[in-house]
Amino acid sequence: MGPESSSPLFSGSVAGTLRLIFYLALAMVLMVLDHRNGWLWRVRYGAAVVVEPLYRLAGLPAAGMHALGVAFSDRQRLTEQNQRLREDLLLANAKLNRMAAVAEQNERLKELLDTRHSLKLKVQLARVVGVDLGAYRHRLLLDVGARQGVQPGQPVIDAHGVMGQVVQVLPTTSVVMLVTDPDDAVPVVVERTGLRTVAYGSRDGGQLTLPDIPRAADVKAGDRLITSGIGGRYPPGFPVGEVQAVAPSPTGMFLEAHARPSADLDRSQDVLVLHDLAAPAGPPEPAAPAGPPAELAPSSSAPAPARPAGPPPAKPAPAAGTPR
Repeated sequence: MGPESSSPLFSGSVAGTLRLIFYLALAMVLMVLDHRNGWLWRVRYGAAVVVEPLYRLAGLPAAGMHALGVAFSDRQRLTEQNQRLREDLLLANAKLNRMAAVAEQNERLKELLDTRHSLKLKVQLARVVGVDLGAYRHRLLLDVGARQGVQPGQPVIDAHGVMGQVVQVLPTTSVVMLVTDPDDAVPVVVERTGLRTVAYGSRDGGQLTLPDIPRAADVKAGDRLITSGIGGRYPPGFPVGEVQAVAPSPTGMFLEAHARPSADLDRSQDVLVLHDLAAPAGPPEPAAPAGPPAELAPSSSAPAPARPAGPPPAKPAPAAGTPR
């Protein structure tokens, strides 16, 4: 390359050398001034004020893409978190409802336990596993049967009163006829006046009917009905129901009362089966005839009379049905 194309700053002339020395001296002066007084910092600060908007404008596309990515990721994360929170809330509500049901069941069991201790009778705890509440049948199915010692005719109660009696026994289950069944009848006594009568089941939705009350009897709404013990089926003193209304019967010769059962027939899940009080269904068997007096009895030396051939005479079968 020729000398005409070289930079004049580094030319070999005296003018070029002087310019280089001037620039170096100026640089040194500026460095000293910047170090002591911070003049160049002010210049850089002013330049940054002018240049910074340009940097921000140039970085807007990248910042916008980053903001969109963060927004979408935050939205997805919030959606997932909301879903988890909803599931946790449903699970917590389910557990809370379960705890309330368990607390209610424990309260019922406590009431049954208190009833058992107060009765001082032999009872058996059973659980309701089936319900048959039709127009003509009010029955329950219990989870105890013949293998657990249950027999037909045993009374069944809950913590509030009489529920009914066992009418059918299977190996592991038993059927209970409720006091509201149209085929059931319970001898009761009005606790306030001592009037004895019979409470029958009805078909009009879980009520008891007392149809044969004398017109002169003192029976009014609010009277409590308890078992009288007549018939030997139910022990005396158990609550049966509470009189709701009293009106003349259709014939006009008697009063007819309607009562609400004391037991929770449609809510009780655990019941007590009374043992020691069950009587066989039907009328009692005839008593054996008394033997001859001592002076008329044959002596031990006399030969015993010959027994007639053939099978012994069969005893009369007890009448079917529930005694009223």
